[in-house]
Amino acid sequence: MKIELGISTFGETTPLEKTGQAISHDERIRDLLEEVELADKLGIDAFAVGEHHRKDFAVSAPEIILAMAAARTKQIHLSSATTNLPTIDPIRVYEQYASIDAVAPGRIEIMAGRGSFTEAFELFGYDLADYDDLFKEKLDMLLKINENEILDWPKGKFTPKIDHKGIYPRSKRPLPIALATGGSIDSTIRAAEMGLPIVYATIGGKFKDFQPLTKLYRAVAEKTGKDLTKMPIAAHSWSWLAHDREKAIKDYFYPTKFLIDTISQERPHWTGLSYEKYLESINYEGAIFVGDANMVANKIIKMIETLGLTRFYLHLPVASMPHEDVMQAIEIYGKEVIPKVKQYFADK
Repeated sequence: MKIELGISTFGETTPLEKTGQAISHDERIRDLLEEVELADKLGIDAFAVGEHHRKDFAVSAPEIILAMAAARTKQIHLSSATTNLPTIDPIRVYEQYASIDAVAPGRIEIMAGRGSFTEAFELFGYDLADYDDLFKEKLDMLLKINENEILDWPKGKFTPKIDHKGIYPRSKRPLPIALATGGSIDSTIRAAEMGLPIVYATIGGKFKDFQPLTKLYRAVAEKTGKDLTKMPIAAHSWSWLAHDREKAIKDYFYPTKFLIDTISQERPHWTGLSYEKYLESINYEGAIFVGDANMVANKIIKMIETLGLTRFYLHLPVASMPHEDVMQAIEIYGKEVIPKVKQYFADK
């Protein structure tokens, strides 16, 4: 059984506990590129970079970060996490990622999503009331562009009529496109019916709560005659690693609480994070992965088996930690966690 293990990030720029100061956006981007290079040298399978348009995340244009990373790496697969399709032109998305694929052929993927934050709708002049319809129409257009050099596209509600125009440059083969979701039933069904790989953001509660969704995805895919061997099921989870388990748990509370408390001020269905809730979320049933190599490896194994995953992204970190500590966490993941997980599944 082949398991792909990667890292995801949003280029976090929240205040550090020791200084109370946030890392600047330019410094965080430079640090992020060093992190991708290290992951590549360690043989980590993939690195995914997400799009946000907020002060607390440095990455608003993941395709630019991925292009720089492609030029500085040799083997690691590179993906967005996500490309927020409702507020971007699908033609430009394809052109950008096909251009990156020319530098790193066969290593580039688009992870398409609607975005967990909504600031881009107002920023780029879109109506939040069209949240779902925008995504559906633009996803359909992106998939057609990916398969066809010459595009014929009827005028949609949000996209223009295209009469037999070529879209360039072209990748040598269709680009891998996965659908990212926070746990939507509709997105699960849509991805399965379209034959698209799926990525679940398992960031709260217990990871086993996503089991009905992964079962539904497989059931719909089988019913509609899709080839599940070409449709990896993935998840990404907030995480932190250190050689000392208790130190990892202690150090990760501040940034996690800071981010959750910030978001809870913006979203009425979120609440602030207490230390007791934090400990619940990082236990062996919880959706956040914090601890030493053995603890995290064992929990990844359990999650993969429970949900039937073939891909897993460790989100390192979800809010800012010192760069040298992030680099150490990546080393632990690459040298200690990944070998243990892959060895476990090697003969399964």
